[in-house]
Amino acid sequence: MKAGAGETWHGFVMDCIKNNRAGLENLSLIPGNVGASPMQNIGAYGVEIKDCFHELEAYHLQDHTIVKFNNADCHFGYRESVFKRQYKGQFGILSVTFRLSKHPKLNTSYGAIEEELKHMGVQDLTIQAISQAVINIRSSKLPDPAKIGNAGSFFKNPTVPAEKHEALKAAFPNMVAYPVAGGEFKLAAGWLIEQCGWKGFREGDAGVHARQALVLVNYGDASGNEIYELSQRVLDSVAEKFGVALEREVNII
Repeated sequence: MKAGAGETWHGFVMDCIKNNRAGLENLSLIPGNVGASPMQNIGAYGVEIKDCFHELEAYHLQDHTIVKFNNADCHFGYRESVFKRQYKGQFGILSVTFRLSKHPKLNTSYGAIEEELKHMGVQDLTIQAISQAVINIRSSKLPDPAKIGNAGSFFKNPTVPAEKHEALKAAFPNMVAYPVAGGEFKLAAGWLIEQCGWKGFREGDAGVHARQALVLVNYGDASGNEIYELSQRVLDSVAEKFGVALEREVNII
């Protein structure tokens, strides 16, 4: 399915689900527009854009040409693509096409989804049920951008070598971590930030959300600099306490 870059992401996902096209249901209720999804390689609950991305059309701002990028061209990584690095500021994304399925491979690998499905009393697993479970989970712990200014998750989950993970686990037995490829471990950035005392912090109109420490929020009139400075304080505190360098997930412009 193809969508214009200006379409709202959640609206597009709902349209796919309405037409029984599977693949994006785990990405329900993510704020933003379709055009931003490949730039960030957005992901949630075990699914990333790269899993069903087909191609996009982009306008070269200097050459005034329209260029097509396939999956390989985008060099997708963890919340990364060529549009955040190599081609940053060079293209405007016009449309995105996804390769979806009429025969879904349902992904409930994240425990939170399975728990919510049980809470909902779902007996016949469908993409509609998974989408609603994700919507319920996100609504319960993430702020609505229409009500409180935010850009969703502000920080990436960092990856550390096994030796670093072992040392951290010894010092912080309750630390949240998951094994990934290459023998490394992905740490939960939200947990690290919360342990540094930032969850629910507010200074003026800039703050860290009370229910999800990954999310920085603007309660009204905080400036971009104030949000950025707060993010730097968070980065510095995590580095000091854990010796782990967090990265911002958002694109700073």
